[in-house]
Amino acid sequence: MKKIGLFVLLLLLSVLSIFVGVKELSLTQLFQWDAQQRLVLVTTRIPRTISLLIAGSTLSISGLIMQHLTQNKFVSPSTSGTMDSARLGILVVMIFFPSAPLLFRSFIAFLFALGGTLFFIYLTRFLPAKNQVMIPLVGVMFGNIIGSIATFFAYQFQLVQNMSSWLQGNFSTVMKGGYELLFLTVPLLIMVYLYAYQFTMAGMGEDMATNLGLDYQRTQLLGLSIVAMSSAVILIMVGSIPFLGVIVPNLVSLRYGDHMKNTLVLTAVGGSIFLLICDILARVVIAPYEIPVSVVVVALGSLIFITLLMRRRWT
Repeated sequence: MKKIGLFVLLLLLSVLSIFVGVKELSLTQLFQWDAQQRLVLVTTRIPRTISLLIAGSTLSISGLIMQHLTQNKFVSPSTSGTMDSARLGILVVMIFFPSAPLLFRSFIAFLFALGGTLFFIYLTRFLPAKNQVMIPLVGVMFGNIIGSIATFFAYQFQLVQNMSSWLQGNFSTVMKGGYELLFLTVPLLIMVYLYAYQFTMAGMGEDMATNLGLDYQRTQLLGLSIVAMSSAVILIMVGSIPFLGVIVPNLVSLRYGDHMKNTLVLTAVGGSIFLLICDILARVVIAPYEIPVSVVVVALGSLIFITLLMRRRWT
């Protein structure tokens, strides 16, 4: 029954997201809208809501994959250097290929994100696996190093303002014809569902997974590739949204367990719900102005993240 409630909440928030904004759209006067109102609906509101649904579910599932592959509840694309590595890749494209199409930018960002994530996984082999805080802490430090390198070269080529404004998590610029690249993540999510059982086995550890007949290295590479591609696409289209990949999978696992096949859909729905709530708040807090959704995500996400850390500390 609670699962049905989540889907109902997702539907209600999606409808609310369509009707919240500077331009007034009334549900009761749906068939009396003028041409401008219909244009707003089709051009901005519906694409924005779809982008929120896709981004929220994708980032949450990416965090879920990372947590299984690293056997650590606090690892996600934003705490493993994945997002920062993708940002460095985007900077390289901006410097050397400024007129490159979005697909090429996504590909380069994917390569950098995958390389950074693989290096992070390599670093975790030298860290104590039982220390749940050490691994994400190293990941944050690694990401900060990559981010500092990107910022240094951005200053050198006078691209700081351009890069920071472009990569800040914000859905206010999402419009019809400029967000469709996000649909590339849909087949990736389907692939995650098909390999959910293998990712669950990988979460038991390399030795046990190998004893069960799983090709651990291949499964790990597949999972990290999916995370890297998803992170690159999200970063290019809507910017960086931290904490989402950490808090949503943890909240779902506290209630429904760690079997990925059972929690995958709930994690996707939970991520979409959380991001929709944050985006609606971002639109109404200082209306008619709007703040970046990443600011609201950080504010709420950091509180939940600290709560989860304290819970792990005392349990």
